[in-house]
Amino acid sequence: MRTTLTLDEDIAHYLKERARLLSRPFKEVVNETLRRGMSPAVREAPAVYRVTPNPSGLAPGVDPLKLNQLNDQLEAEEFTGPGAA
Repeated sequence: MRTTLTLDEDIAHYLKERARLLSRPFKEVVNETLRRGMSPAVREAPAVYRVTPNPSGLAPGVDPLKLNQLNDQLEAEEFTGPGAA
């Protein structure tokens, strides 16, 4: 099929240079480039993201419900301990 197509200068220069380097007709290079651009891109399957949990429990004997009580006790000792003003 014959048609008239207006190309931007940079595109025309690229296609002409490619045709020259490949020693192929301009028409073939244009058709090949258009076919490659229209074909669906080959994509790799995305990597599966997996989370590996690490145990992060409290040490044996630590009661999580008493942590605030322990914090209060340490603050009180710091406030009333040696060197307190």
